[in-house]
Amino acid sequence: MLSKAKWIGGLAEWHVDDVCYLSIAFTWKLDEAYARAVFAKALGKKVVAGGPALFLVKMQHELSEIAEIGREYPDALSRHNPNATIASRGCPVGCWFCIVPAMEGREFTLLPDFPVRPILCDNNLSALPADYQDYIVSRYRETGTKLLDANSGFEPITFTEEVYRRWKGLLNEGRGPWRFAYDETKEGDEVRRVMTMLKSEPASRKRVYVLIGNEPFKECMQRIKEVIAAGCEPHVQPYIKLNALYREPHVRFDWTLQKLKDVARWANGYVWRSAEFAEYDRHRRNVAPEQYNEQEGLFV
Repeated sequence: MLSKAKWIGGLAEWHVDDVCYLSIAFTWKLDEAYARAVFAKALGKKVVAGGPALFLVKMQHELSEIAEIGREYPDALSRHNPNATIASRGCPVGCWFCIVPAMEGREFTLLPDFPVRPILCDNNLSALPADYQDYIVSRYRETGTKLLDANSGFEPITFTEEVYRRWKGLLNEGRGPWRFAYDETKEGDEVRRVMTMLKSEPASRKRVYVLIGNEPFKECMQRIKEVIAAGCEPHVQPYIKLNALYREPHVRFDWTLQKLKDVARWANGYVWRSAEFAEYDRHRRNVAPEQYNEQEGLFV
């Protein structure tokens, strides 16, 4: 069933006649993509590869030696999850740790003929022109499609009462979470304003992405605690370089690799509900290891 569709983990493969298509979301999936390409070539197939991971052409990955790179494939996103769609590309914010502005631009490209599906993956819904936000909502209404998840979420600086009212009915009907990010301490005022605006929403439906490792431990932990204190649920994401060939956090400031992993597991495993991070013991049997959630498309 479509409602049970899952994210496949960052590497999609499909075949049309004698062509093997590969769509790679994460750079640490490039080696696996290369192995699949070699196998397809051995079967006599042509290989076409694309996706965000290959946008970083300066990496010169060996995949480019056996595959045609850079060709766009219509609705490749649905190959990662048939429930997923996107109504616009680009983002005007320009976060230094995000690939979207470089790959899709800092001006929006609107896609009014987008297929309406339960998971909406636009990069910055609240910054879109108001009339286009209304248009997206109307498409969901007209087709009777429930919005189960606004996957990339809303930007605190552009999240207003008007935006909240516009999306509230649609998200609440689909029971979709309110997603936004608290990536840097300097965003505190705007994030706190949004958390106050959403105070009546259930905690389980207020998912705040918290980037860690990009600031010292104290600042990152303070952001996590603020999210919890405001009645929201943090989803902690250690900073990984955009061109990383292994899914390994980048260590900076007073962090260690182990501490980055421990904080993520403490937060994403909801251990914070019963213990402070200082009391966290990674060796306890009841502490679950990091796992990939196929429904959310996130590591938890």
